[in-house]
Amino acid sequence: MARLISILIGAGFIFVLALSLFFTAKDAVQAPTVETAEHAFYEHPRAANLASDGMFGRWDRQQLQRGLKVFQEVCAACHSLKYVAFRDFADLGYNEAQVKTLAAGWPIEQPTSNPDTGESMTRKNVPSDRVPSPYLNEIAARAANNNALPPDASLLVKARHDGGNYIYSLLTGYRKQEGYKNHDGEELLKKFPDVKTPQGLHFNPYFPNLNIAMPPPFTANGQVTYEDGTAPTVDQMSKDVAAFLTWTAEPNLESRHAAGLGALAFILIFCFLAWGAYKNVWRDLKH
Repeated sequence: MARLISILIGAGFIFVLALSLFFTAKDAVQAPTVETAEHAFYEHPRAANLASDGMFGRWDRQQLQRGLKVFQEVCAACHSLKYVAFRDFADLGYNEAQVKTLAAGWPIEQPTSNPDTGESMTRKNVPSDRVPSPYLNEIAARAANNNALPPDASLLVKARHDGGNYIYSLLTGYRKQEGYKNHDGEELLKKFPDVKTPQGLHFNPYFPNLNIAMPPPFTANGQVTYEDGTAPTVDQMSKDVAAFLTWTAEPNLESRHAAGLGALAFILIFCFLAWGAYKNVWRDLKH
């Protein structure tokens, strides 16, 4: 009796599953999904091919130093790195004196107050300070950016899918919406004439809702000067700052990769030893 009940219950589940599959297929045929402007315009991030990619990824410290320079001279005017201290830059290959120079020369000074009068003021950064925000608070940040809030960049790579590639693609992805074509050569604005970028925003097909408040940060080659002689093209600057922000989000990447590879090596050796012990213990017995 119990077996009969279990068979009936199983048959009921199969029947319901078959019905749901049938009606889903029927709806897909009779009412196919309509392509939306969001899916038509949106593009998936392009590969930046950073040295840190993959399970064997390591930091290219020259690139990280270039990315820091780009962030300092271009991005620091709007974005903070509140989870990064200046002393952390020693991991990029800078010595103590260079870290002190970087901190003191940072374009945004550390907010403080006069101990005697309580008046707000600023002071030069020191290595123990965290990288300061260019704004006193969220209200000031929104007031300076047409009510848009520039995000803190410390963990931006972690907060976005395919973070490093996303940042690289976003920085190099600003387009004019008029005349923009998809991969099939179809001019999308003719297909979606009502989808136009609002005043004060900028069209970028790599941004989730296509319209971003941040203007293009890199408008021409040579906005920074690299000390190692690398050509500061828009593509190179975007790639370098993407690598730098990948480091700020996961500075322990190299040690994590090393620990993972060590664990895999241990597991392989352990499996070999276990197999050898098995063969040794049961060598005189028939299976």
